[in-house]
Amino acid sequence: MNMMPRVAVVTGSHKGLGYAIARQLAQKEDIQVVLTSRKEQEGLAAQQRLSGESIPVDYHPLDVTSDISVQQFTTWLQQTYGRADILVNNAGINPTMQPEESSLLTVQMETMLATFATNVLAVARMTQALLPLMQAQHYGRIVNVSTEMASLMLMGSDDYPLAPSYRLSKVGLNGLTAILAKELQGTNILVNAYSPGWVKTDMGGSNAPFTVDEGAETAMYLATLPDDGAQGKFFAEMRKLGGVIALPW
Repeated sequence: MNMMPRVAVVTGSHKGLGYAIARQLAQKEDIQVVLTSRKEQEGLAAQQRLSGESIPVDYHPLDVTSDISVQQFTTWLQQTYGRADILVNNAGINPTMQPEESSLLTVQMETMLATFATNVLAVARMTQALLPLMQAQHYGRIVNVSTEMASLMLMGSDDYPLAPSYRLSKVGLNGLTAILAKELQGTNILVNAYSPGWVKTDMGGSNAPFTVDEGAETAMYLATLPDDGAQGKFFAEMRKLGGVIALPW
C-alpha cells in the first residue's frame, strides 16, 4: 500500500448505524469516507451534518439493488479516487414487524424476495463491483452487517422473533461471507460479518439497549484489521460481550 488515504464506502450511511460507522471511520486521519444513500437529498443532508462537526466526507447516491446505480457509482469512485479499500455493506431492510412475519406459514413470498434482494443480492452486487479495485492493490476490508438471529446454532433456542424473511436473508449473507472469504484466502482482502446488536435505529426502535455508536464498534474493528487479521468469521457486538467475540455460524 502507498501512503494515500484509504477509501471507505459505507452503504446506507445517511442515518442510523451506517451513519455512525461512516462518522467513526471519517474521524481517522488516514481514511476518506464516501457516504451513500438511495435518496440523494438525505445523503447530502448527512454529509452536511458531518461537515458541521468538521468531519469531511464525500457523497454519492447509490441504490444497492440497482445494477445501473452500482455501475455508475463504481465508475465515479474509480475516476475520483482510483481505489476502494474498505466496504461496509450496511444497507438492509427488516420486515419483522409485519404481522405475516410471525410465522413461516404466513410469510409473503414477495416480502421474502425483496428482503433477499437488499440483504443478500445487493451485497454480492457491491462486492463484485468493488472487489477488482481491492485486488488491484492487494488490500481490502469487507464488513457485512449481519445479526445474531442468523446463527444456525443458536436459532433453535434464542428468544428473538421468528422473522423468517429477515433471518433467512441474513443466513444467506453469512453464507456469502464464508464463501467469499474462502475465495479470498491469502489475498490480504479480509471479509467478515458481524452482529451490531439491538441498537437505537429506525429498525431497532427507541427501546433498544445500545446506541448506534456502540453498534458501530465491531464494524470499526473489522474495517481496520491488520494484515494478519480475521478472515471469514462472524462476530458479536463488542459492547455486549466486552470484547471481540466470534459467534457460531
